[in-house]
Amino acid sequence: MKTLKLLDVLKMTVIAAFACSVIACGDGEAEDAGETIDEAVTDAGNAVEDACEDVKEGVDAEDDDC
Repeated sequence: MKTLKLLDVLKMTVIAAFACSVIACGDGEAEDAGETIDEAVTDAGNAVEDACEDVKEGVDAEDDDC
């Protein structure tokens, strides 16, 4: 179930990043679009890592790092 929520978060992050990049590039602000995409990718990576750590905590894994 957590995997489905994670996939939904990642999907929405990618959609939001794409939408922001299209809007920003239309105004000639490609640098801002790049920063927005970079932040979205970083946030998505953090969400994946957090979900992985939550799963490992749930199964009482010895190594909690992902």
